[in-house]
Order: sequence, then C-alpha cells, then structure tokens
Amino acid sequence: MSKRDYYEVLLVAKDSSDDEIKRSYRKLALKYHPDRNQGDADAEAKFKEATEAYSVLSDSDKRAAYDRYGHAGVQGGGFDFQNAGMGDILSQFQDMFADFFGGFGGGGGGRRGPERGQDIRIDARVSFTEAYTGTKKEVRVVGAAPCETCDGSGAEKGSKPERCPQCNGQGQVTTQRGFIMFSTTCPRCRGAGVHITNPCKTCRGGGAVEKERKVLVTFPPGVDSGVRMRVPGQGMPGPPNSQAGDLYVDVEVQEDDRYQRDAFDLIAHERVTFAQAVLGATITVELPDGETLEVEMPAGTQPGSVLTVRDKGFTRLDRRGRGRLHVVADVHVPKKLSRKAKKLLGELDNELQTAISKAKKRAG
Repeated sequence: MSKRDYYEVLLVAKDSSDDEIKRSYRKLALKYHPDRNQGDADAEAKFKEATEAYSVLSDSDKRAAYDRYGHAGVQGGGFDFQNAGMGDILSQFQDMFADFFGGFGGGGGGRRGPERGQDIRIDARVSFTEAYTGTKKEVRVVGAAPCETCDGSGAEKGSKPERCPQCNGQGQVTTQRGFIMFSTTCPRCRGAGVHITNPCKTCRGGGAVEKERKVLVTFPPGVDSGVRMRVPGQGMPGPPNSQAGDLYVDVEVQEDDRYQRDAFDLIAHERVTFAQAVLGATITVELPDGETLEVEMPAGTQPGSVLTVRDKGFTRLDRRGRGRLHVVADVHVPKKLSRKAKKLLGELDNELQTAISKAKKRAG
C-alpha cells in the first residue's frame, strides 16, 4: 500500500512553518492517541501515520530530502512504523512526546493538589435482622490517622508550613521539551505546595500516626452479602493539605434459622396443622423486625404451598419499593396422638374415603 503524502497526513501545506507543523501534529496525536482510543485499530493506524510524518517533517534535513525526492528520499535506515507496536513507537520517540502523553495537557488546567491518601478495605458482618431493618455500626480501622499534636499539618505547634520555594506553592513543576509542555509533582513538597521547616516531633512531619480508630458506618435496609460500601474520607490520610482516601466496607450478612433470602424477597416457614391446611385459617407471621402480619391461608392448602405478600420483603437499595414476603406452609404431622385424636382422625379418614369412592363412581 502506497503511503500518503506527509503534508496531507498532517493537514498542512508544503510551505508551512515548523510551528504550524508542530501544532497540527499535536492536535492529531492527541485525537488518535491510544490512551484515548483503546482497542481502536483505525485510530492506532492514524496515530502511527501522523507520528511517522512528523518525525520526518520536524527534522530539517529529512524534510529537505522528502521535499526533493518524496518517500524515496527518507527510506533506508529509518524506523519501521508499519510493523512496530505502540510500545516500540512510544519508547523510540519518548524524547518527543512520552512525558506529554502521560497525562494529556501538562502545563494547563491550573494547580493540581497533592496526591490523596490511600483507600482502605475492611470486612464487616451484620445480622439478618440488621440487613432487613438497616443499622449503624462502628467498625474498627487500624492504620494511619491525622496526628493530634499538629492537627495533621505536620508542623510543630506554634509554627506552620511555608510555601514551597521550588514550585512556589503550586505543587507541580512545569518544563518544556520541544513544543510539549508537561508537569510533574514537585519533588520537594510531593505536591503539597508547602514545605515544613519545623516538623512535628510526634509524626515527624508526616501529619499522621499509626493508631486504631472507630468509624460509624451506615448499613442501609436491604444490604446484602457481597455489597461493597464506600465511606468517603475515612481511608488513609494523604500528605499535609491533601484529602484522605476512602474506606471500603465489604458486607457479609449472617444467616438466620427462621428466614431465607432471595435477592430482595424474604422467605419464612410457618408450621400449620393438618386441620388448618384442610379448612383454611388466618396465620400470624412474625417479620425480622418484630412486626406481626396476618396472612390468610385458603382451605385445601397443600404442604409446601407458598403464600405471597407484596412489599413485605427487603427494601431495595435504590429505594424503589420492597421485595415480597413468601410464606411456606409446613404442614405439621404429629408423631404421637391421644386416643380421642386417633378416633376422630379415623372417623375423618372413613369420611374422606367415602367421598373419594363417590367421586370415582361419578367420574366413571
């Protein structure tokens, strides 16, 4: 496949200045950079093509040879853009754009603050009832906490951090390489923008000390095992004047002997007598929060039948209603009976057998 004209690739005229070529390449490279177009083969090909064109037209000797002889004038001994991977290209031309493309647009957008603290992940168990009703519980977190001596500033009492002289309080230092401006975190203040000349003796200027603390966490109604909850700002503290990380709580709900759960539906088993199942009855069902509910069981209910009540299950985490309550009728068959009970059941059985015989004759 023949190569396109390099000037055409960069969308510039042949008499364009070096600055015009740089600006045009910069726009194209940002548009088709692989970090912005992951998995897009067409964008990768256009990025390679634009970089190949710029590598020639940005060099005065190569550009002169190209203007006189075309592609033939710059062949031989050059970099093979067509068969090279993106990693090879970024490595080969790192002096030109590696730092710049690391963050897209270093040098603009104002001051970036210091890096935030690290996040923390812990496990927490709640009971089945607490998952049904929701609860607030204190969880133990072991890790760095703001130093109480210096209130997290890192500076000794009576003093305060001073503006960093290297970055002038910006938290970043900016340098230029060719036409590319890029910024990096200030190595002296690590992005804090301040410099501590008189560090706190307790935390040694770090602004944090290792300790155990308790964090109050709200577990909403309907929370389930496997849910990960985020508590903002309760993770590890960052450098002075920066935000703390977040606390992530992985929830485990304990099982209950009385109930089961299916997503947001609640399942309860209720023992009923044979007579209740045959004749029908109103049974009382206790919910996990202690509320009692009257449920109508129709006559002729079979063992294992399920009676469903709407909006008595778990609250949905998106607050859009609640699940259902499923009451499973467990018909209780006693192992021991009194003489009177046996006599009555015998009479009932004779009556039922007679009814079955009559039904068969009518069907025949």
